[in-house]
Amino acid sequence: MTVLYLDVDGVLLPFGAPSAPARPAAPRGNPLTSRLDVGLACAVSALPVELVWATTWGQDANDLLAPLLGWSALPVLDPAEPSAEDTWFRLHWKTRSILRHAAGRDLVWVDDEIADADEEWVHAHHPGRALLVRVAPRVGLRRDDVEALDAWLRDAADAEQGAPPGLILSAGAGRRRRGRRWRAGRSRRRPPRARSPARRRPR
Repeated sequence: MTVLYLDVDGVLLPFGAPSAPARPAAPRGNPLTSRLDVGLACAVSALPVELVWATTWGQDANDLLAPLLGWSALPVLDPAEPSAEDTWFRLHWKTRSILRHAAGRDLVWVDDEIADADEEWVHAHHPGRALLVRVAPRVGLRRDDVEALDAWLRDAADAEQGAPPGLILSAGAGRRRRGRRWRAGRSRRRPPRARSPARRRPR
């Protein structure tokens, strides 16, 4: 099953005006929980994925957010020890940890801090399909993002169940949509048409 690594700040809890009506913050909780869109978060949990917290909240995500969402406790990404590679390639602290945890399984990473270096590293070192979704932190995750995630997951499932060999190729470029970047690995594309050699006219 595809693993979805989910950030909190700037994703489930946007820093700008919330898209859903504000709700009271949980007692002794983070005041930003008032920006939580429960309906949107539940739409994420309905996707056919294994959810994993990938956030500086750590276990607090289970203690403070999961009860508000009606979720059971989720696995929490364990950060890898910082390395010279992280500094040299300017990787996010989550990047290598996500690849290590995914262990070759298809993955989705939703975060507001994904950079080009992280995208390039994932698509160079991860053997499975990967979708990196960078959201605008003031906006957070939106309903159309979840719909696009669902479409990507369905497309990946269809490809596994019967796509002819040769149609599972790497989508080299990302596409921007409303301040977000999407980059999918091993997307289905039509193979290029073979061109016949050009004929030279006799002189």
